[in-house]
Amino acid sequence: MSIRHPGGLRLLSVHAHPDDESSKGAATLARYAAEGVDVLVATCTGGERGSVLNPAMDRPEVRADIARIRREEMAAAREVLGVRQWFLGFVDSGMPGPGEPLPAGCFAAQPVERAAAPLVALIREFRPQVVITYDETGGYPHPDHVMTHRVAVAAFEAAADGERHPELGDPWQASKLYYHLALSRAWFQALHRAMTERGVPSGMGEVLATWPEAPPALATTTRIACAEQFAVRDAAMLAHATQVQPGMAFMAHPRAIEREVWPTEDYHLARSLLPGAGVAAGPGVAIETDLFAGLREKVRTG
Repeated sequence: MSIRHPGGLRLLSVHAHPDDESSKGAATLARYAAEGVDVLVATCTGGERGSVLNPAMDRPEVRADIARIRREEMAAAREVLGVRQWFLGFVDSGMPGPGEPLPAGCFAAQPVERAAAPLVALIREFRPQVVITYDETGGYPHPDHVMTHRVAVAAFEAAADGERHPELGDPWQASKLYYHLALSRAWFQALHRAMTERGVPSGMGEVLATWPEAPPALATTTRIACAEQFAVRDAAMLAHATQVQPGMAFMAHPRAIEREVWPTEDYHLARSLLPGAGVAAGPGVAIETDLFAGLREKVRTG
C-alpha cells in the first residue's frame, strides 16, 4: 500500500495497539474521513500480548492465534472508519506487574530514537499537516502507551530535521501536534451525573470511586463535534471482538445521553508551527472546533 498522498488535508493518528484507534478519537477520524481528509492510523504494535477481554472470544484457538486475529480486527475497524492504517512493526510489551521487567525486544524496551525511525519515515512519506497521539501519561500507564507518546513526539520533531535520518526521505514539518483527552475524569463525571439524574443505572460511579491519583488534566484547547459519528465509532470498536464485550464497560452507557451531554471528542494542542498560534486555553481564549484551524486556506493556496 502506498501511503503518499498527492495533496489536500492529511491527518495522522498514532496509537499503541489495534483497538486504540477505535476507543480514542474514532468519531473524529470518521468525521474527517467522511469530509474527504486523508486519514492514516499508525499502529505501533500488533497487540500480540493483549488479553482477550470478551468472554465470548476467550477460547484456546483464539488465544493461540491472537496476533493474526488482532490484525484482522484492525483491518475490519479501519474499513468501518473509512481510514487507512499502517503497522510500524513493533512487538506488544504486555502489562508487566510491579517490579517485573519488560519482555526482551518489546516496543517499550526500544531506544526512543530507534523506535521513532519507522514513524519518521511514515511522516515524511504521508506528509500530514496534523498529528494526534497520547500525552506523556499515555492516557493510562501501559508501557506501550507511554512509549507511543515518546515516539510520536520524537518523530514529529525528527521528521522536520534534514540532518536526522536523511536515509528516511525528504524532511516534512507537520504543522500541529495534538494529544487525546479521551475517557477523561470529566467525561465519566458528566455521563454518570446525567445517567443518575435520569434514573439510568450507571457503572461509572465505580470507575470514579477508584480513579487513580493523577496529574491535573491538560487544558482542553479543541473540541470536535462528532456525535453523528458515534455509531461509526461503536461499530469500529465492536470490530475488535477480542477486546470489546457488547453491552459492557464503554459499550454500556446510552448513546442518546452521550450525544446530549458530551457530543464532542476533545484534544490538547501541544505544538503548533502556525504563525502567531499558541497552545494555551483559558478565560478569553477561544476553543478550536477544527483540527485544521488555520490550515485549510494554507493548503488550498499552497
